[in-house]
Amino acid sequence: MDVFVDIESRVAAALEALKAEGALPADLPTAGIEVETPRDPTHGDLATNAAMVLAKPARMKPRDIAEKLQAKLSGADGIEAVTVAGPGFLNLTLKPAVWQSLVRTILQEGQDYGRSTSGKGKTVNVEYVSANPTGPMHVGHCRGAVFGDALANLLAFVGYEVTREYYVNDAGGQVDVLARSVFLRYREALGDDIGEIPAGLYPGDYLKPVGEALAEEHGRSLIDMPEVRWLPIVRRFAIDRIMPTIKDDLAALNIRHDVFFSEASLTGDGADKVKAAIDALRAKGLIYKGRLPRPKGHDDEEWEDREQTLFKSSEFGDEADRALMKSDGSYTYFAGDVAYHYDKLLRGYKHLINVFGADHIGYIPRMLAVVAAFAGGIVERDAKGKIKSWQTIGGSSDLAIKVVNLVKLFKGGEPYKMSKRAGTFVTLRDVVDEVGRDPVRFMMLYRKELEPLDFDLAKVVEQSKDNPVFYVQYAHARAASVFRNAQAVFPELKPGGRAVREADLSKLTDTGEIELVKKLAYFPRLIAGAARAEEPHRVAFYLYDLASALHAQWTRGNDSPHLRFIQAEDGVMTAARLALIAAVQQVISSGLSVLGVEAPDAMR
Repeated sequence: MDVFVDIESRVAAALEALKAEGALPADLPTAGIEVETPRDPTHGDLATNAAMVLAKPARMKPRDIAEKLQAKLSGADGIEAVTVAGPGFLNLTLKPAVWQSLVRTILQEGQDYGRSTSGKGKTVNVEYVSANPTGPMHVGHCRGAVFGDALANLLAFVGYEVTREYYVNDAGGQVDVLARSVFLRYREALGDDIGEIPAGLYPGDYLKPVGEALAEEHGRSLIDMPEVRWLPIVRRFAIDRIMPTIKDDLAALNIRHDVFFSEASLTGDGADKVKAAIDALRAKGLIYKGRLPRPKGHDDEEWEDREQTLFKSSEFGDEADRALMKSDGSYTYFAGDVAYHYDKLLRGYKHLINVFGADHIGYIPRMLAVVAAFAGGIVERDAKGKIKSWQTIGGSSDLAIKVVNLVKLFKGGEPYKMSKRAGTFVTLRDVVDEVGRDPVRFMMLYRKELEPLDFDLAKVVEQSKDNPVFYVQYAHARAASVFRNAQAVFPELKPGGRAVREADLSKLTDTGEIELVKKLAYFPRLIAGAARAEEPHRVAFYLYDLASALHAQWTRGNDSPHLRFIQAEDGVMTAARLALIAAVQQVISSGLSVLGVEAPDAMR
């Protein structure tokens, strides 16, 4: 049961009745009507904007419409009071029985409470992490990895068929740098004095075992080869050694992808998917030969004015057209991304989501442009010509780009030092090993992804209210401890047991208990809104509020013994309160599962 959906349907039915009676225009559109919680809880449990939305198209005063709705809804089953406020807001107060019965609904639905079918039959491809396979994951990758994974969980929770994808950048200049770095470590493993690592190569010690393994497999056979021969051998060897390490690092965060798509496969094995993508754009009249102006800030001495194969990216909101083929006929880096997204569309995905780092913001307009070109959608711009949102709309498929901002690491308020193993950065594994998976995942989601994040390794393991992940997990563990303590007095009151499931919920009359149920009632609406906006941080915020409400009710019981969850002289009351506890525990468990965080029964 979704209380909000139920009241929305009642409001809709009342409006239809008013139209049938002639009290409202028969052709009055009712889109945009919502039911939400009022800002001031003294105004009621729920409020609807129906009268305000309908006033203009109905050519009526909003208060007149509100009073007509009030008459229709007053006295309806489960509704205690309906009041008109201000110019026409309609506030509703529900009977306690509505909230009490919701506890039983949650216990009956269990893990399905809060789920929906809004995404049923829809496919979504969430591409996240996609770090160059040149070394261990660093903390900058961590936030995007957690965000992308939680977003995939959230969309799956509302019924989407989700594919979690990692684009392996195993072609291009950076993997050539990797190969040369590994070749240096290979020489070192063979006994050569390599001196200091030259500028431009990767200095981390993590490449030493890769070089040693290369030496063990090839001996000195690569030494006398020209670079053109050993480079592809070493490149493939290095990638095959590093990708399992990356997967292991992600697994430490409980992140596993369904697809690892190789960039090299776009032009390998006799296929040329890049050419196929360019030809598809050419068939739409979007490819031409031309010259691009010198980019802003580009050194004149380094700029070469030359004719290239260009994509009409500017027709889809980009600031300039983009090169796909250089004057020598080779593909640009962007051409590979074009082909990759064309491949996604050919695989049948209706919605594409890319998770980018903040350093890739400038790349967004061209990616939106190419998907809009392939799928027939558009990129919206505001009156000043700026892109309104990082998402295409319309067409056979669409692309949304989510940008995660930087993470700054601290420990006890001091900047966290660099990793010696990595050479120049703190690795994801360093952080997970230091504080554990759950604090990393929860705190990476406890800010909207576009906001900068200060992550203090000391703060996230504190056992205090100021540490959100502890506070939420402690709420789940506290609920479990209540059951353990209750069974010492009432052995029949087991978690999930019949005595709890069939408890007399009319006993739940305390204002704190009802307020706790109201928070539980909001969970389906919260999940639906978070999924629609593609914002998993909303779940983390909600869980903290719910945990706070549970802890507050516990504290009230300490101050007033008659409010304690366990009443040794009253098994009926205890069973009702344990049912409420079980419902809270279930919602916390479901929310944490969306975030990929454990719901413990005891805190260590």
